Amino acid sequence: MTFDGSIIVGADCIKTEATFAAFDPAANAELPIRFSEANTEHVAQACALAAEASEPFASLQPGARADFLESVAAAIESIGDLLIETAMSESGLPQARLMGERGRTCGQLRLFASEVRAGYWLDVTIDEALPDREPLPRPDVRRANKALGPVAVFGASNFPLAFSVAGGDTASALAAGCPVVVKGHPAHPGTGELVARAIQSAVESSGLPEGVFSYLPGTTKELGGALVADPRIKAVGFTGSRAGGLALAEIAANREEPIPVYAEMSAINPVVLLPGALADRGAGIGKDFIGSLTMGAGQFCTNPGLVVAIEGEGLDEFLAAASDAIAESAAQVMLTPGICAAYGAGVGALQGNASVREVGRGSSGGDNSCQAALFEVDAEAFLADASLGAEVFGSSSLVVRCASAGAMRRVIQSLEGQLTGTIHMTDEDSELAASVVEALSARVGRVLVNGWPTGVEVCHAMVHGGPFPATSDSRTTSVGTLAMMRFVRPVCYQNMPDRLRPAALQDANPWGLPRRVNGDWKS
Repeated sequence: MTFDGSIIVGADCIKTEATFAAFDPAANAELPIRFSEANTEHVAQACALAAEASEPFASLQPGARADFLESVAAAIESIGDLLIETAMSESGLPQARLMGERGRTCGQLRLFASEVRAGYWLDVTIDEALPDREPLPRPDVRRANKALGPVAVFGASNFPLAFSVAGGDTASALAAGCPVVVKGHPAHPGTGELVARAIQSAVESSGLPEGVFSYLPGTTKELGGALVADPRIKAVGFTGSRAGGLALAEIAANREEPIPVYAEMSAINPVVLLPGALADRGAGIGKDFIGSLTMGAGQFCTNPGLVVAIEGEGLDEFLAAASDAIAESAAQVMLTPGICAAYGAGVGALQGNASVREVGRGSSGGDNSCQAALFEVDAEAFLADASLGAEVFGSSSLVVRCASAGAMRRVIQSLEGQLTGTIHMTDEDSELAASVVEALSARVGRVLVNGWPTGVEVCHAMVHGGPFPATSDSRTTSVGTLAMMRFVRPVCYQNMPDRLRPAALQDANPWGLPRRVNGDWKS
């Protein structure tokens, strides 16, 4: 399998005169191959095919759809070294990181396959008729989840594999029975095309309608806007900036038929250091914190961009160790020149703030490199200046020094919605920790204890979401099997003849699904 700069619309690979180039941030140079720029005509073609495929794909027996997801994973793995090499050249990310990301991508496809087979996601619920009930009989009422229809997915810049063409949004939408049209991220078009061709081949080998998947690479906002505005699209999955997510949400809200946009946007992921933990292992926490902060040049949506702690010797030890560790951190290439420039502007704003003190800086590097940065500020200054709570995408963090536990709670309560909140504590911190957990859980989607937020386990219980502006819908997650629920809706059938019911609700239970019948689960 290889790539040649094509647009993929169903079974067709299309070339256009309008093209763009990928960019190697490590070499600070354009890559030689040109990629076709998709336009609104391609959007219309892809969405028409997706609409045609919607009902047959949604009604597919769960085992067959699970087989398809597993075939996608196998097809991605079969690309081999070319996929990793292409992603390295387009992102500047190291080989080990991308190999791990490929494993995660294929692992989550297989996880969704197992979830589809298990059948609980359909939430099949049957209340049988009670014709003799007094004073009124009960009708036969049955409910099951149904796929929404075609979903638009936007590839993310910071995860060329796990949050992109076959990433969590695509995998969960396909698992739910929804055809997918991907707007490829222009930062890694070769990587995107390789994965798109793998999905295309799996669609064909599985005997599915060609409209189950299309891939539209491009650089313009108009392309993404046209995709969201197309009336055949029924939901959107997005990972990226707050500005981008809100722009798509506005387009979706202003359609004749508004649709949900599930956008994962910005977060600074507060880390709360309690006194017992600082006294017990402040220096160790400081060193480990820098490891989390600088991982992948800080280009994670879960990067720990804020630390909140009560002042004292333990905090001083933490800061000293963190300062030493960050000074030893090497500069890392960032994903794109634009991301690097935005990081520099964010760090510059902190440096220029009279209330902020620099704690330490990492080594400087060459073009498009991230020089890690750590700052501190007192709680009152932080509370007085909303700009200090803004995300700086990269290896930068701000430590908020609090005079008391009350000040710490006020800082936490002042925060916007976040993806994660982390607490470092010991048993002696339990009383204070209880109030911190309460405050954090009101503002985040995942609360961690004595760990670091960078690293999102793909599993059934995971929540990768949170209150606005971390996401556009705090009830949802973009990681884990619960992500499927974004792309289904419940449909109820009352007094429906058995021959007209969906297979999941028929008396014979032909798919062998777990079902809740008259309040009791049966398998």
